[in-house]
Amino acid sequence: MAGVIEQRSIDVVPDDERHGSAVNQFTLWLGANLQITAVVTGALAVVFGSNAFWALIGLLLGNLAGGAVMALHSAQGPRLGLPQMITSRAQFGVRGAVVPLALVIVMYIGFFASGSVLAGQAVGELTHLGGTVGIVLFAAVTALAAAVGYRLIHLLGKVAGLVCALAFVYLGIRLLERVDLAALLHDRGFGLPVFLLAVSLSASWQLAFGPYVADYSRYLPRHTSTRATFWWTLGGSVLGAQWSMTFGALAAAAAPGAFVGHEVGYLVGLGGTGLIASCLYFVIALGKLTINILNTYGGFMSLVTSVSGFRGQRTLSARGRSAYIAGIMVAGTAVALLGKDSFLTSFKDFLLFLLTFFTPWSAINLVDYYLISKERYDIPALTDPGGRYGAWNVRALTVYVVGVLAQLPFLATHFYTGPLVAPLGGADVSWLIGLAVPAVLYWIAARNDTARLAEPEPGEGSRTPVGLGG
Repeated sequence: MAGVIEQRSIDVVPDDERHGSAVNQFTLWLGANLQITAVVTGALAVVFGSNAFWALIGLLLGNLAGGAVMALHSAQGPRLGLPQMITSRAQFGVRGAVVPLALVIVMYIGFFASGSVLAGQAVGELTHLGGTVGIVLFAAVTALAAAVGYRLIHLLGKVAGLVCALAFVYLGIRLLERVDLAALLHDRGFGLPVFLLAVSLSASWQLAFGPYVADYSRYLPRHTSTRATFWWTLGGSVLGAQWSMTFGALAAAAAPGAFVGHEVGYLVGLGGTGLIASCLYFVIALGKLTINILNTYGGFMSLVTSVSGFRGQRTLSARGRSAYIAGIMVAGTAVALLGKDSFLTSFKDFLLFLLTFFTPWSAINLVDYYLISKERYDIPALTDPGGRYGAWNVRALTVYVVGVLAQLPFLATHFYTGPLVAPLGGADVSWLIGLAVPAVLYWIAARNDTARLAEPEPGEGSRTPVGLGG
């Protein structure tokens, strides 16, 4: 088992432990996206007012835009051999990185909870023990798999990608047997606000992977082409998400009363009864297991990164690893049990509100890595508050806060709507502001920071000048 159970956490993966190829990113992210929560996300575009035709186009644009940003983060993994969020220390400081990290941890717990609600329904039906017990059982299996780590995560991604793809082909055929696709797509009336909502929903879905996507590419050999990592990640994530969201949008347009609020039951009922129904419950649980393991593992990494920034910890014992993962599981399960009866509206607002906090982080991280640091980081300094990156980078943190605040006038959620939403016809364009404003401000603030950008001494850090053409 020693070769199966992962030993590393936030420390650098040495070259002699690297393995795999970039195509593994395709299978992992395909499997992570072919699942029930992505179906619900696609359905939301129709539930909140769009027709099916423009919903599908908006969802595709959002998946491509958000997926490109997410895949750029993935390409950092082979070069640095580090989890995604620890590289935030190069921008925000060794301790300052805890600011975006705290919000990332909330995201993981939220996605763990939302996934457990839907998967718990499937497990409850499959075992005849009910939704509450199903949620608890599903959470426990998720935590156990996350504790095993990287190799099992990628194996599950391959299995889930194949199984869920076959299931979605079958469900798609069944859906088209019941509905008139031409009639569903006949309405071409365009409404900018609901179109932009569809774009925002899928973009936020993809951008939310950004804070942990490199966690699952960091074991790739250092010489792995950055271009290959980018395109395989983008291809798997966009294909899987668009496939699931298209199904959700069409199902919501065809049978809003039967689908909305009964998503798991609708999918299973669409497929059939008896053994087929049991298989579909299993497929739903398997798809959610894949993504919830990513959320648990990413939350564990983020917690360790946060704590180690203050304790100077570089490695983690097996007992410590289990404790962090158990903490994520308990918190996520509690939220799932408390919020399972108001899932749909809460999840939509959760997605859009999270986007407010992660787009500025993503913009700052990518500008720093690709445009300012030129893919070179001083790895030892990432654990030294007195080193090149310091404990707190006030300029980066200020840009981050400005990036968050700049979005608020354009943000539209159930509990808060900005003053500039109405003049735009109700459209939510906050995520575009959240990418553009901090990207420009950070480039201006950091491009001449010569002390932080000085080339590491030989052997001191990572030299990886290869770009997207590498």
